[in-house]
Amino acid sequence: MAKKHTLGIDIGGSGIKGAPVDVHKGEFAADRRRVDTPEESTPDAVAALVEQMVDDFADEIGADTPIGLTVPAVVHHGVVRTAANIDPSWIGTDADDLFSQRLGRTVHVVNDADAAGVAEVHFGAGRGNTGVVLLTTLGTGIGSALFLGGVLVPNTELGHLEIDGHDAETRAATSAREREDLSWEAWAERLQRYYSHVEDLLWPDLIIVGGGVSKKAEKFLPLLHTRAPIVPAQLKNDAGIIGAAWHTQHLG
Repeated sequence: MAKKHTLGIDIGGSGIKGAPVDVHKGEFAADRRRVDTPEESTPDAVAALVEQMVDDFADEIGADTPIGLTVPAVVHHGVVRTAANIDPSWIGTDADDLFSQRLGRTVHVVNDADAAGVAEVHFGAGRGNTGVVLLTTLGTGIGSALFLGGVLVPNTELGHLEIDGHDAETRAATSAREREDLSWEAWAERLQRYYSHVEDLLWPDLIIVGGGVSKKAEKFLPLLHTRAPIVPAQLKNDAGIIGAAWHTQHLG
């Protein structure tokens, strides 16, 4: 009998990506699939696409394996409390219950940055670090995931710290660099202000920088000066899927 794997699905503002994951190795067990997030990204509209993706992977995941999902929002005990890059109708939705009922199996929903952090701590740049590890994802906003001894402190939302009178992510996210056409050097000055502030609050032992821009880490990370080592994420865009799958298996 073929081994059944855990499906991880990463729900983003522009795309929904999923793949079966070998949660022991931290790698995909089949090719990733992607569909566009619907323009009206309500819970029901997204659930319909997730249901189709689950059907597409039926042979790889079996009939009763739990599924892990991410959303770009605070998820408190399965309930979505914010909606940064998805439809506002998500706020107050019991996403665990919605997807579990829709799919007929156990589903655990987690914040997208937390899922990426889980993957990096167990299989990527943070593997083996028993101290305080901070992952930040630089993209449309700034996501964050905080760990102590490999254990997640969920929903930290450190991208929304107020720094110099601004919501930090409006000044230092990748979207701000693109919107204002900042040079790498000018953007690095804003990142320096952000990371210095976070370090003064948390004193991490390691900072991991994720998000799509981490593929160009050599252009900006050497310009930053932090007390802790600051390194690019290793799992790139696979991290959310892998982390969601690992998370749901270990909750189960």
